[in-house]
Amino acid sequence: MSHVFKALSDPTRRRVLQLLRKGPLSAGELSDQFDVSKPTMSAHFAVLREADLVHAEKAGKSVIYHLKLSVLEEALLGFVHSFGVGEEAPRPEASRSKEEIAR
Repeated sequence: MSHVFKALSDPTRRRVLQLLRKGPLSAGELSDQFDVSKPTMSAHFAVLREADLVHAEKAGKSVIYHLKLSVLEEALLGFVHSFGVGEEAPRPEASRSKEEIAR
């Protein structure tokens, strides 16, 4: 999970994931959307691959990236559940009404 959150911590990588939601794109098509060098984009792609958020496939001389949405969803759900979100938390006695306490 830490690899996923490292990947998501950067706005450029989050934007890459947003672009890939619309469908697979080549490394060149993605790089054209950003005002950074090709080596910098390659480093961003490497972080996304390490987090298993994207799948890269060779197509001739191009590399096509695909979003692995299920990995992102699983990581985010795991994070949310680690805080007990979705479970009913016990309310402290001080915040309960007298009627609730009497029950």
